[in-house]
Amino acid sequence: MTRTERDRTTPQRRRARRTLAILAVAAAVTAGLLAGQRLASDPPNQLPAPAQSGVVAPEVATPQSIPPPAPPPPILLTPEQIHQRVAPTTVHLISRVGWREIAGTGIVLTPDGLVLTNHHVIDGATDIMAVNQGNGASYDAEVAGYDRTRDLAVLRLAGATGLPTPALGHSAAVRTGDPVTAIGNAEGAGVPLAAGGIVTALNRSVTARDSADGSTNKLSGLIEVNADIRPGDSGGPLVDATGSVIGVSTAGTAVSHDEGPTPAPPREIKSFAVPIDEAITVVDQVREGRGSETVHVGPTALLGISVSDSVTVPGARVVAVSYGTPAEGAGLARGDVITTFDGKPIRTAAELTAMMVARHPGDRIELGWTDASGGSRSATIVLTTGPPR
Repeated sequence: MTRTERDRTTPQRRRARRTLAILAVAAAVTAGLLAGQRLASDPPNQLPAPAQSGVVAPEVATPQSIPPPAPPPPILLTPEQIHQRVAPTTVHLISRVGWREIAGTGIVLTPDGLVLTNHHVIDGATDIMAVNQGNGASYDAEVAGYDRTRDLAVLRLAGATGLPTPALGHSAAVRTGDPVTAIGNAEGAGVPLAAGGIVTALNRSVTARDSADGSTNKLSGLIEVNADIRPGDSGGPLVDATGSVIGVSTAGTAVSHDEGPTPAPPREIKSFAVPIDEAITVVDQVREGRGSETVHVGPTALLGISVSDSVTVPGARVVAVSYGTPAEGAGLARGDVITTFDGKPIRTAAELTAMMVARHPGDRIELGWTDASGGSRSATIVLTTGPPR
């Protein structure tokens, strides 16, 4: 082949090679499209089965969630540490009832002076003074609300700010044998004292008698302890070994010794506290202004009588009428028996007291009674403001 012929064939070979290249590219594109179509038609997340090579793929362990670490155990305090931590969160209370002064204790719940105590500490008080054991300051206290059936009252300290407050525990977690400490104004000495002991029983009941009208009040669901809770401790905190409040001290029996040449062994100490879980429900009701059949919120309405259960006919027998009160103005006298209140029958002194719980100063009531001669009387009475009852 001559040079001229080779020169003529070269462009032809080049065109042939270019044509083959174009065909190869087209085939590759077509194969890719077909492969893409096949993969797109396969189910999602499904890969082609691996070739059987006789080699087993290792299993991959599924990551397991790591549980959070357990909370640290509570720090148990010594009696001295409990006293140092809890005593500043209390107030000593002095309630003036007529010519008497009643000593008690209160638990500071908020820095601005919301205080929890027993109802019997402030029952009938015309003036209440509180001395904070954290800063030593004195405050006038007003009654925000109460539940006499559970022996609880909520006070507000006028002008209080920045007061220390205790940790609140959960009385539902209390068990028999748990160590406890009661802190309060024992015997009205004005110094916070601590009394240690253990929980001896749960869900106990006691009956308390009202010194004003002689009526009785059964308290249920109480925590029983053998800590020596004394007069003046009422309304103070009962705390656990961590210093958290689990109850409100409400009643106690002191150890007594018989006099004589062979004294008898001391009596077993039994003291009682209202569980803090129950107490806080009353506090919440008072703070939210939600009165009920047992919870009174705000100033107390005054009728102006003391009563007891009648032994002759069903009703509340009047044993005293206060001077200048609505009862005196309506003509009620000692020996009368109140039989109806707003048209509802009254059979006991407790029923009359319960009817007054929902009333407030300025309310009008319809009262019916039987006088000493047996005659039926009735009157519309406007209630005024009086001490908590």
